Amino acid sequence: MSLKAFKLVPAVEREMLMGDKARINVECIECCGKNLYIGTNDCFVFHFLLEEKISAGKITFAATKQLHKYLGFKKAVIELKAASALNRLLVLCDNTITLVNMMNLEPIPTGARIKGAVTFTLNENPMSGDPFCVEVCIISVKRRTIQMFMVYEDRVQIVKEVSTPEQPCAVAVDGHYLCLALTTQYIILNYNTGISQDLFPYCSDEKQPIVKRIGRQEFLLAGPGGLGMFATVDGISQRAPVHWSENVIGAALCFPYVVALDDEFITVHSMLDQQLKQTLPFKEGHILQDFEGKVIVATNKGVYILVPLPLERQIQDLLTSHRVEEALVLAKAARRNIPKEKFQIMYKRILQQAGFIHFAQLQFLEAKELFRSGQLDVRELISLYPFLLPTSSSFIRSHPPLHEYADLNQLTQGDQEKMMKFKRFLMSYLNEVRSTEVANGYKEDIDTALLKLYAEANHESLLDLLVSENFCLLTDSAAWLEKHKKYFALGLLYHYNGQDAAALQLWVKIVNGDVQDFTRSDLYEYIVDFLTFCSDQKLVWKYAEWVLQKSEEVGVQIFTKRPLEDKVSFNPDNVMNCLNKYPKSLVKYLEYLVLDRKIEKEKYHTHLAVLYLEAVLQLKSVTTDNCAEFTETQTKLHSLLQQSDFYRIHFILDKIKETDLHMERAILYGKLEEHDKALHILVHELKDFSAAEDYCMWSSESKDLPYRRRLFHMLLLVYLNPDSSDCELVMAAVDLLNNHAAEFDAARVLQLVPDSWSVQLLSPFLTGAMRESIHTKRMTQITLGLAKAENLIYKHDKVKLKGSPIILSDKKLCQVCQSPFCEPAFVRYPNGGMVHTHCAAKRLMNPNMTHHSQT
Repeated sequence: MSLKAFKLVPAVEREMLMGDKARINVECIECCGKNLYIGTNDCFVFHFLLEEKISAGKITFAATKQLHKYLGFKKAVIELKAASALNRLLVLCDNTITLVNMMNLEPIPTGARIKGAVTFTLNENPMSGDPFCVEVCIISVKRRTIQMFMVYEDRVQIVKEVSTPEQPCAVAVDGHYLCLALTTQYIILNYNTGISQDLFPYCSDEKQPIVKRIGRQEFLLAGPGGLGMFATVDGISQRAPVHWSENVIGAALCFPYVVALDDEFITVHSMLDQQLKQTLPFKEGHILQDFEGKVIVATNKGVYILVPLPLERQIQDLLTSHRVEEALVLAKAARRNIPKEKFQIMYKRILQQAGFIHFAQLQFLEAKELFRSGQLDVRELISLYPFLLPTSSSFIRSHPPLHEYADLNQLTQGDQEKMMKFKRFLMSYLNEVRSTEVANGYKEDIDTALLKLYAEANHESLLDLLVSENFCLLTDSAAWLEKHKKYFALGLLYHYNGQDAAALQLWVKIVNGDVQDFTRSDLYEYIVDFLTFCSDQKLVWKYAEWVLQKSEEVGVQIFTKRPLEDKVSFNPDNVMNCLNKYPKSLVKYLEYLVLDRKIEKEKYHTHLAVLYLEAVLQLKSVTTDNCAEFTETQTKLHSLLQQSDFYRIHFILDKIKETDLHMERAILYGKLEEHDKALHILVHELKDFSAAEDYCMWSSESKDLPYRRRLFHMLLLVYLNPDSSDCELVMAAVDLLNNHAAEFDAARVLQLVPDSWSVQLLSPFLTGAMRESIHTKRMTQITLGLAKAENLIYKHDKVKLKGSPIILSDKKLCQVCQSPFCEPAFVRYPNGGMVHTHCAAKRLMNPNMTHHSQT
């Protein structure tokens, strides 16, 4: 596919050169600024002024003839080179380089010239550094000889003559380096050192060699096989070659293109990707040269200029043809020719356009990368999707447009599968950019569009979007969610926007079946949890009855699971009034107050105990076996009666006196310190000896040892009651002694037990008692020994602290005032010196002072 990179524009028409002289041919050209010089085959030099004109976007050139000059030979003008710094034109004719004035074409008065030149070139990277001198390299008429000259305004000076391995045919110069086309090969020659570097073979007898300097230390050469080869002065190629025709006549560089001329066409290749970009028909051409970026071609009869089209237009043409990669490569290359600020704006737009081309072709990875690199206003993308931008958005698409599509309907042409691919891409892209700088200023548009896409696609990320920080616009989003029957999500949207009442009303409708939304099967539990953490008391009270009617056990959580640090505190009395109609909830709430929050109020503890008691009695009346519910409730009642110290004991006791709840009565008697009644119930009415032992343990919990021993002795006396001869009680007494030997005073026990009991029967008790006695004795001895040792350590420390005696007499003098001591009070410093107390007070207090004493 071709690209219109250049336009061929006439510069000098045939009539302006030769009039009616048909045999005059153009042999060479030179252009310096607006000055165009033409050398002809009849030894004339023409001078024209070129004016560039732009009309209606088209470029034309008007050439105005200044003068022409006959050089006085009967041979053609071979070469023209302008040295503008010297105001000189170098003209090669009849193997002689003549210096003429650029303006009037008159030879210089001194007549300085260079003879014996076959062809010549100027060094565009001269080494002399003299601005009023040009370096000229000629191929001499001498065999295999190159000569270097310094040309001044009115004189010339040869500076170097270099021999070559073969006869040179063409030459280009850069600094000290010559790039030469010899008879059979190209070489690089350093004329300063004489060192040469072979490049590649080339037969000049078969084809015309081309040697063209295209930049600092780099040359363009016509290689074998129709290749345009690049070579540096180091003999290497840093660019891939371009493919020319076999019969190239001339070549030039107009970045980023290499332009070549053959006998039928002008071809344009890109240096960036080496592809042929344009072919212009041009017959009978024989000259192609570039002058300061201006490419000029000529036939024998006329001169034309290859005008490059603006790179922006070329890039747009490539994008229009969907040649994205070529457009991007060309855009990057344009950086060197366009001011930085302008380039950045242009390049971003090109990236965005390229992104939309890939987007339309479903190449989403490439499109995403280009959108990011081009910093695309994401609304440009969203606007392609119908109805996604909020109705309140004031967005207007870029002008000129970044693409040619009205919307996705035009792109997909009814293909629903393709439509879904586009929507999935936008979901992914918006989700990625919403937390980046791309979203700045457009967060509402992005999140609202994302919500609409998620809702339409029934995407699981819809809820994640709504429960996290988002900028969805309420009006648009609510209408869209309602349209797609996403009522639970709509409630989340209301909640995020501080409209909890609207959210709850909607969710309750879902649970009640007024509207259908199967997003959450546990929506009732979700509502309970929501109310639990809701800070609006009125809202909680409004829906309290509703949640309790649905489930007493779950509904009560709006009061019991509320965080204790929550500033919203519900009055327990108000809650209990509400829960009176819901007994299960009431029990759960009282358990929360008594067991979890550990509120020490009698009415709550008593109320809970009564509810437990009523439940136990009710269950006991309807069941004959030990069901799990009865056992669990009775265990709760026992635990509360044992552990709580805040319920009304006599009130509860009155309620169970006429019942068969013996264990409960025993616990209550224990709370009243009426242990004999309690133990009597456990032993004689329940005959639960294990429970009696447990009773002694929990009743004496957190009490001292004598208290515990009193309880165990009391139980032993119950077992050994002389009025009872029950063998079961005797065995219980034996087991009690043997299992709890440490809890008894052994001497007292031996006085109580009948004489008929054998030692063997009580051997475990006696063994344990002896061990406990011996252990106690030994522990007492250890304690005494440790106390004596500690006392000895303290005595030792006291002796060490008593220092040497200090003797004070009337002969001792104060170190400060040198007066004797008149009273026994003094101050002693660590170094042994003594001073009056009043002298020490006058001086700054010495921090090392260790002793203040009275003798």
